[in-house]
Amino acid sequence: MVQYSPPLDATFGALADPSRRAIVERLGRGAATISELAELLDITLTGTKKHVQVLEAAGLVTTDKVGRTRFCRLGPRRLEDELAWIENYRQLLDQRLDRLGELIDRRKGNNK
Repeated sequence: MVQYSPPLDATFGALADPSRRAIVERLGRGAATISELAELLDITLTGTKKHVQVLEAAGLVTTDKVGRTRFCRLGPRRLEDELAWIENYRQLLDQRLDRLGELIDRRKGNNK
């Protein structure tokens, strides 16, 4: 099995879960507390905190504790490596589709 860089694996692993994607999307609009995120997801505070910890380990979210409240914000990662991986994969698929199109065109030409 192909192994990728740990940050790439952590990011895609973190974003594989729809709840964590919802957290990232919500934090894109501004900071939120764990309680606010739990309400958004309709899950327990403990469950929300676990999701946030996964995102934090991937560098996608940062948290600050003020008193008894934990505030979450988008993290410092800008996803350049992930975007580069996606672009390389997109180019590979485009090349394969172009070759398939050429093959279909040749077959159509031979059937005339």
